[in-house]
Amino acid sequence: MDWLNYHHLFYFWTVAKEGTVSAAAETLQLARPTVTAQVRELERAVGQKLFEQKGRYLHLTKFGQGVFTYADEIFSIGRELREFLRTGRTSSRAHFAVGMPDAVPKMVAFELLKPALHLDERPQTTFLEGRLDDLLADLALHRLDMVLSDSPAPPTVDVKVYNHKLGECGLSMLAVPSVARKYRKGFPHSLDGAPMLLPTSQTAVRRALIKWLDDREIHPRIVAEFQDSALLKVFGQSGEGVFPVPTAIEEEVMRQYRVQLLGRLDDVRDSFYAISVEKRVHHPAVLAIVTQARSAIFN
Repeated sequence: MDWLNYHHLFYFWTVAKEGTVSAAAETLQLARPTVTAQVRELERAVGQKLFEQKGRYLHLTKFGQGVFTYADEIFSIGRELREFLRTGRTSSRAHFAVGMPDAVPKMVAFELLKPALHLDERPQTTFLEGRLDDLLADLALHRLDMVLSDSPAPPTVDVKVYNHKLGECGLSMLAVPSVARKYRKGFPHSLDGAPMLLPTSQTAVRRALIKWLDDREIHPRIVAEFQDSALLKVFGQSGEGVFPVPTAIEEEVMRQYRVQLLGRLDDVRDSFYAISVEKRVHHPAVLAIVTQARSAIFN
């Protein structure tokens, strides 16, 4: 093709960002058939499909992902141009969008993400939480630059992403002083029947911990399960039970929540991953996170 209709490209870009034609039509304040027709015109012009329908949502084809990458750069530059025309100031500040499931401990997330906040050219960073499957879909649509997770992307997820393991550590079992004193002696067998606060069964560390305990015929009394790791710690701080944290943040959790160590389970590993669409990491913020995690945090 000798020329490109940028109106068609803009409608395509909006649909890709919003995930559905209905959402894009609402954003553009146009009728759904109009948006659909414009996207189909672009597909006809380029001679390839840009989307495929999967359930309620549209997913970019491999070719569509390539077109979206260029479109995103084009319209990002367009936003910067509008800002320059409005203010007379140039803006070259990069953007960095990170998604993470609620189960990722906030202290771990902070330590892992800190290198991205201290780059020479510090990006404007957005942090989003949600279900891993939804975050991976946003990653594939280039709405996110990286997903920080406590488990790799499952093979059942129909998106092309790559897992970059940042590192792993054991678990530390913590509790308020009165509970810690009661269950510290004879650890870990003292955990049999002990009140315990755990992340939900969807998390990899929960499954690994329960298997480790079951193999040793240790059966704690599960008081509550939490999707949000911060809420789990608040309940632990109130004395509701023993709770696990990654050993990498053990000291900080003890200091902040005024809890004590019962013991460590070095055989139960808690792993963390940076998931991206890049097989070899090039994004400067993601590269800084991966490098720092492997050389310092989990060294």
